[in-house]
Amino acid sequence: MEIYVPDIYQQDIYQINYDVLLSRGIKCLIFDLDNTLVTIKEMYPKEETKNLFNELKEKGFKIIIASNSIKARVKPFHEELKVDYIYSAKKPHIDKINEFITSSKFGLDEIAMIGDSMMDDVVCGNTIGITTILLDQIGKAEFPIARIKRIKEKRIQKKLRDKDLFTKGRYYV
Repeated sequence: MEIYVPDIYQQDIYQINYDVLLSRGIKCLIFDLDNTLVTIKEMYPKEETKNLFNELKEKGFKIIIASNSIKARVKPFHEELKVDYIYSAKKPHIDKINEFITSSKFGLDEIAMIGDSMMDDVVCGNTIGITTILLDQIGKAEFPIARIKRIKEKRIQKKLRDKDLFTKGRYYV
């Protein structure tokens, strides 16, 4: 069950204490796209997200967007936010994320995976052995496959709550 437990749990990308991440040695942030940075209906990042990413880059973070979505969905965010990206990542499978890690200069202890899906983002990051940060999803609409995963995720969250390992809404750093 611990494969589903994130290292950090926050409401959204704006509530994360990035200075704490820096102090822990994190240098690379891998962000999910849909329902983490934007809703599935948004085609471009908000100004607030652009500002945050600029601040993070100024702090020295390398930023990657890793999405299970196709290239046409992810590329506009890469262009607007001026960050690298991985499309069709197939999370929770680790191959594409590991490919990036292997080609990067970062150690596993220097990377954090940030996303709204326990089933995809947290499992992928925990399997690899990097810091995982779970966020509440920012939109209600989801792609069909994500709706199916959310049903399983709710059952897992109940088991985790019963074991006092994770409780939705109880945020922690």
